[in-house]
Amino acid sequence: MGIRGLMSFVEDHGNEFFTDLKLRDTKIIIDGYALFHRLCFSSDLELRYGGDYDSFADVAQKFFESLFACNICPYVVLDGGCDISNKKLTTLKDRAREKIQMAHSLSVGGGGYVCPLLIREVFIQVLIKLQVCFVQCFSEADRDIMTLANHWNCPVLSSDSDFCIFDLKTGFCPLNSFQWRNVNTTKGTQNYIPAKCFSLDAFCHHFSNMNKALLPLFAVLCGNDHINLPVVETFLNKARLPLGATSSKGRRHHRVLGLLNWLSHFADPTEALHSVLKYLPKKDRENVKELLCCSMEEYQQSQVKLQDFFQYGTYVCPDALNLGLPEWVLVALAKGQLSPFISDALVLRRTILHTQVENMQRPNAHRISQPIRQIIYGLLLNASPHLENMSWNALPPQPLAFSEVERINKNIKTSTVDAVGLPKDHSDLSKLNELSLVRRKMLLLETLKVKQSILEPIPSSLKLPIAVSCYWLQHTEASAKLHHLQALLLGMLMGPLHAMINSPSRYLEIP
Repeated sequence: MGIRGLMSFVEDHGNEFFTDLKLRDTKIIIDGYALFHRLCFSSDLELRYGGDYDSFADVAQKFFESLFACNICPYVVLDGGCDISNKKLTTLKDRAREKIQMAHSLSVGGGGYVCPLLIREVFIQVLIKLQVCFVQCFSEADRDIMTLANHWNCPVLSSDSDFCIFDLKTGFCPLNSFQWRNVNTTKGTQNYIPAKCFSLDAFCHHFSNMNKALLPLFAVLCGNDHINLPVVETFLNKARLPLGATSSKGRRHHRVLGLLNWLSHFADPTEALHSVLKYLPKKDRENVKELLCCSMEEYQQSQVKLQDFFQYGTYVCPDALNLGLPEWVLVALAKGQLSPFISDALVLRRTILHTQVENMQRPNAHRISQPIRQIIYGLLLNASPHLENMSWNALPPQPLAFSEVERINKNIKTSTVDAVGLPKDHSDLSKLNELSLVRRKMLLLETLKVKQSILEPIPSSLKLPIAVSCYWLQHTEASAKLHHLQALLLGMLMGPLHAMINSPSRYLEIP
């Protein structure tokens, strides 16, 4: 995430670019994606066998309890779907390939960092349980986080180096120096969490008091998630960027240092951009200028006012509004009740099926649920007249297909999957939430190919897990043995049994 080499560079200059904080009695805006990854990878959790979710939930709960103990009020902001413009598609595919390599390494006993598939959902469950305020953005959250933090004049907690570029009024606290496990509880003082805060003023002062407005241009030239142009390499090779006085430690940051020193000689981005373009072939200049300017806008204030969501339960997202999506869908996305998978399928007709640790020679774990996704895609058709005008609709309307980016062996492939046609009462997404509970259950059971009569003797809390198990038994690639089924059922019962042991009064009648 973020700008190549920047985070390690600023950390190497920690004493100069960071100030010590005793964090308490404040709001804090948390980058949810960065947080659940950090908690997952820094807590010695087992990553090889499908997800150590109970341990992760305990760690996440302890994190927020540390904040509450210091009267810190967290507001968690989660990324939504992929950018509508597809600017980051190449980056997303590159990351998917890297994740496959790490998943393979873990599967054969090596190292690596791959989040279990349901870690995000478990994280949201913890937020709901602890009544932590959170919102899921329509697409990437960085600009919305910055805008909210500046509106409330409070710090941001993240590990994304893009926050070193944003002009944050109260600063950016990196997660790796946020000592939530070491809450200071010294008698006679208020509890606080030791943290470090990045100082953009100190950073710019280090580079001859350079203009902050130049930093977005630095980010796109250095290389971020949005832009990776070969012609930018042409500029870097020709410009002979000044490194300044560098220590041996600084030599690994040649690009960062060279660009910052070079940019510090310009008064503003317009002057600097003009100089960049002079190093490029004339035929490329206009196109490159447009791309660079567009990417630089990603570091400006967002039009989204997330404070409205936290105050009124809803907010206006111009991108979503322009697509004309049904109101109930937008609300469900904002509340995290629908995953980003849904907005990607709705808007892009493309989904990315995330890799997990598994046998790379076998079909990926998502293959078994493809018939379910085909039903979901069928439900999402006819969403909005605005979506009908998007580029993919220029193709012949049949078949109604969606693209899935998935793992095939140790690489990625984009597969085409047809949506399943559904009855007329499911054809209008704007009214789908008005379907009766009976029709919803019927559709669910038809999708899972399970008869209602099978579930009648099953306790309500276990009906869905049992129905899903029936689906799995019918679709599993390798035939399931009795001990597989017994292990599955035992796993389902462990939760209720654990609850009975720890809260017996809830399950025993008291005369």
